[in-house]
Amino acid sequence: MTGKRFFLSCVLFWMGHAGASDASAVLDLTGYTEPGGAITVLHSGDSADPYFAMQALLLAYDNGMGITAPAEKFVNWLLPRQKPDGTFDRFCRHSVKKWVSCKTADADDSLLALWLRLLDTMPEKMSKNPAWQKSRSIAQASLAHLFQPSRGIYMVSPVVLHGLFMDNLEVWSLKVNGRQPAQRVEAEKLASAIHATFWNPVDKRYLVSTQLEQRSQKPAFYPDHVAQIFPLLVDFPLLPATARQHYRAWMQTHRSEWLAHSKADYPWGVLAVLALRQNDRASASCWLREAAPMRHSARWAVTDETAYQLLVAKGLSAASAGVNCK
Repeated sequence: MTGKRFFLSCVLFWMGHAGASDASAVLDLTGYTEPGGAITVLHSGDSADPYFAMQALLLAYDNGMGITAPAEKFVNWLLPRQKPDGTFDRFCRHSVKKWVSCKTADADDSLLALWLRLLDTMPEKMSKNPAWQKSRSIAQASLAHLFQPSRGIYMVSPVVLHGLFMDNLEVWSLKVNGRQPAQRVEAEKLASAIHATFWNPVDKRYLVSTQLEQRSQKPAFYPDHVAQIFPLLVDFPLLPATARQHYRAWMQTHRSEWLAHSKADYPWGVLAVLALRQNDRASASCWLREAAPMRHSARWAVTDETAYQLLVAKGLSAASAGVNCK
């Protein structure tokens, strides 16, 4: 997941069953979406990365917010741009109404997993649309091609042959959410392989990659520290402690660094959604106070916008000036 700033949200929702949308809350992507269906990374931006678009849509969907209109339009926009091998590129604005492929995907495995999950959120439309069905089949085959039997995990792409912890958790999330019993069996096997491959029992932390050189590198907030809390975002069961204990331990160590991140980088709004799900309203409110001034800026991505709308829809407000947010 090299270069990614945000993460796919979870299958554990504070609201209940996945996809049970709150009719009173609908995701509003004004400024991030276009009439043709493209969703930009930034407000009025010139870059459309399908990963971030789908991450934002699924974050909203998984936490009870309606996404029907933007999701369907986005799928219909992206589908004709799917490559013959089932993968997707990133796109740059060429003119006012034209988007062109300008970069390959950051990681095929996670992007394919998100695409398949997004299609699965609209089963009725899928059943009536042969083009969607064909796209899904091609994407499934492409993802299967990335499976590495020796480890039981997925590689980044056909040319990037190492495996990434967070990417594999996104693939696991796809399978554990699947409607077919076989997918649940695959999810169990993948969970075991992920733990066997990435858990470091000596340091008691998750490795971010199968690359050996990471062991000699100094841990950074991303990807190293974020990787430790990422399992909670997808409700991964093989944790070193209970979910609550794992969350509290991470926040005790990294809360200040996370809340200060918006001062120089993206603000990681998805972690604020996790905080609210963990009944840590104080941290979520602090995020609103510290990060919201960056709204719609060059450091505020579509996933942050989705997180902001989710928190506000749940009645959360920014912490007052006198509250200690360190």
